[in-house]
Amino acid sequence: MSKNLFAPFCLLALTLALSACDNSAGDAAETPRVKVRVETLEARPLSISTELSGRIAAPRIAEVRARVAGVVLERVFKEGRDVKQGDVLFRIDPAPFKADLDSAQANLRKAQANAFQARLQEQRYSQLVEGNAISAQDYDNARAAARQTSADVAANQAAVQRARLNLGYATVTAPISGRIGRALVTEGALVGQNETTPLAVIQQLDPIHADLTQSTRELNDLRRAFRAGHLQQIGQDQAKATLIEDDGSLYPLPGTLLFADISVDPGTGQIILRSEFPNPNLDLLPGSFVRVRLEQAVDPQGLSVPQRAITRDSAGIPMVLLVDAEQNVIQQPVQLGSVINDRWIVNGGLKAGDRIVVEGLQHARPGEKVQVDASPESIAQTPGQSPKG
Repeated sequence: MSKNLFAPFCLLALTLALSACDNSAGDAAETPRVKVRVETLEARPLSISTELSGRIAAPRIAEVRARVAGVVLERVFKEGRDVKQGDVLFRIDPAPFKADLDSAQANLRKAQANAFQARLQEQRYSQLVEGNAISAQDYDNARAAARQTSADVAANQAAVQRARLNLGYATVTAPISGRIGRALVTEGALVGQNETTPLAVIQQLDPIHADLTQSTRELNDLRRAFRAGHLQQIGQDQAKATLIEDDGSLYPLPGTLLFADISVDPGTGQIILRSEFPNPNLDLLPGSFVRVRLEQAVDPQGLSVPQRAITRDSAGIPMVLLVDAEQNVIQQPVQLGSVINDRWIVNGGLKAGDRIVVEGLQHARPGEKVQVDASPESIAQTPGQSPKG
């Protein structure tokens, strides 16, 4: 009788033990999923930019040279300063040119006197020849003499003008406005003797040019995309240029594309593109190596992804993590273009509507299910772990 009473208690204990085991197994099977945040890709117009390298070039460069021979008496300008067109830079000894001008003016007065006498003689002979007082030959000689003396006057007038110009060239002025460099000669130097001696160099620095190089292959790829309708061309007067300084920061003033050269360098297979930038503080100096981000086209159905969403495998191939409709993680290789505002332009591998993981990459694994957290303030992390700074 006691055995029959004890049997139900044994069955009850066994049932409870099995139930506890089942609950424990269920808890292990329902491990919380990794939380991630995703971004759904949307197609929208995107500017296609190309980062090109080049050098800064002054739009206007004037080599100040001596146009007459003489000794430099004075250097008027201060080196490294701004000068305006017409400012006096050097003074060359003007005495020889003043003497040449005086001599030319004296010769002109002499020629004018001879011309006056020849005209009077021609007038007298014109009356005499009508009365047959002189021969026609004498009258013709008088007319020829008058014309010859008129030509002498013109020649001497030109000589005076030339002497006056040489006297003016003794005062060397700035041919353009800009910043002048160091003086290439000093006071007392003999310049212009059988050559046009360089005295200084003036460069215009505001605005300033950036001459860039682009391969013909890249240009041909753009042209093919334009013809296929994948990209829309930006008008040359609307193309924007952004200069990247040597420390990686962006130059604060935007530039514009001026033109693309019409010939290709046969040695490099590249073409020159010239852009222009304001340079009010003269931060950009000629000869400096720069990089310029140039907007050359628009993709009307472009896709872009945040830079933080990109990972790379051991071969360096860029990858993203996608989340499908069943919340499974899929690793997807992508083709990337340029970077605009901390986002990669996607050239292939993704389509509009794809959900890419932007937070929680370090915990999500391909093939695993995840929990998508859409709250903006959430931080993707594995349950039970603290956020990483």
